[in-house]
Amino acid sequence: MGAGRNHPAGVALLPLPVSSPHGAGGRRALPWLPAFLAITVLAIPAAIPTTAAAQTEAPGQTLKRVEQDIQADKALQRQLERHSQTLQKEMDELRDRLVGLADQERAQEGELAHLEDTLTALEAQERSQSERLEGERQQIAALLAALQRVARIPPEAALARPDGPVDTLRSALLLRDTVPALRARADALAQALTRLAETRESLEAQRSRTYAARLTLIDRQKDIARLVARREELSRQTEEERQQVAQRTARLTGQAADLRQLMDRIEAERRAAAAAAAKREAERLEAERREAERREAERKLAEQRAAEQKLAEQKLAEQRLAEQRLAEQRAAERRTRTETEAARAAPPPPAGERLPVGGRVTVRYGEADRYGATSRGVTIQARAGSTVVSPQAGTIVFAGPFRGYGQILIVEHSHGYHSLIAGFGRIDTAVGKRVATGEPIGLMPTDGSPDLYFELRRHGQPINPQRGFGAPEGKGQG
Repeated sequence: MGAGRNHPAGVALLPLPVSSPHGAGGRRALPWLPAFLAITVLAIPAAIPTTAAAQTEAPGQTLKRVEQDIQADKALQRQLERHSQTLQKEMDELRDRLVGLADQERAQEGELAHLEDTLTALEAQERSQSERLEGERQQIAALLAALQRVARIPPEAALARPDGPVDTLRSALLLRDTVPALRARADALAQALTRLAETRESLEAQRSRTYAARLTLIDRQKDIARLVARREELSRQTEEERQQVAQRTARLTGQAADLRQLMDRIEAERRAAAAAAAKREAERLEAERREAERREAERKLAEQRAAEQKLAEQKLAEQRLAEQRLAEQRAAERRTRTETEAARAAPPPPAGERLPVGGRVTVRYGEADRYGATSRGVTIQARAGSTVVSPQAGTIVFAGPFRGYGQILIVEHSHGYHSLIAGFGRIDTAVGKRVATGEPIGLMPTDGSPDLYFELRRHGQPINPQRGFGAPEGKGQG
């Protein structure tokens, strides 16, 4: 605003530069931002005079200045409304990206679990082959040592030994039969060593793929955290700008009201001075008006009599048309009532089923939980730090700690459904927020193998969450 008015809000209302995620980590500038900044600067009205300056200025001029400021603020508010709509569109695109990233994270978690299972199997296979080859090596080493001892005995010494010729012959035959067997076992050992080397190569490749999958999963989780923070920043920025413009407009409106009261008093005095002269002129005009009204009344009476006949004919035609429309309306109401009763009797269509987090279901609906009680929902063992998503579109009605359940979230859906989700490490939404199907709403704890409890209710009664939102109504268990 001008130098004579202490109003820094005009500067604070300039919108901050906004950018949105694009691709894997890039950011794109909003193309409309420079034009909006120029419009915002031009929309800042002229300064309202200070008290000392206002004393030398007529009230009408001051009022005109204030009204110009109000009009300028209204134009600025319209610009902010358009800005808010653009931000809302960006937030909708951001929500869609969050849903997609959550699905990608869940797929990455499944792939990582498969790679880890394969890695465990390869490690077990490598240990088994190594133990079997070690046993073969020890047996062959013992046989080779025995053969070396026999081979070192010369033929003359063998004849002079106390053993008989039959024993010597048996030793020679045993030696002849053992050599081919040892050769075959040595070949088999070489092949086994080759397979062991191949297994170790597969094991190293599998470890590399597992490490790459873990890095990809970490990147997905970082992207989701960045987008959730961006969503909250856009929402907060839009609300602050609206509040600033509303406060400034209200203050200017109050100043305009005070100036109008002053102008009204001045105008009242001027009207009182002219009232006496105007009264005589008004009396003359009143006499002329009455005469003109008398002549006009006579003319209208003649026209009315002619119109009454025509009106009677029109009423008769309208009465017949109204009776026909009434009959049609009653038939339509009967059809509508029949369709409404049929729609109420039919169950709502299934809306798909989606668990809030990926993982292994450890306790199903109706089974005994770890305390021996019958479970009213399902318990899912998830990966540490996994993203938790909304199973269905709805509104957050509770978010925070509750007794011994830790951090819990309750989402209200259509057709009387409610989702109760417990076991969060962190909640990324708040009461009153609308969430889409699959939109991230929080994270699992970052240590161990955390459990998430998911309970689905309809009209206050628990139902099986794994049967989806189209499951028939029932009392539930427990």
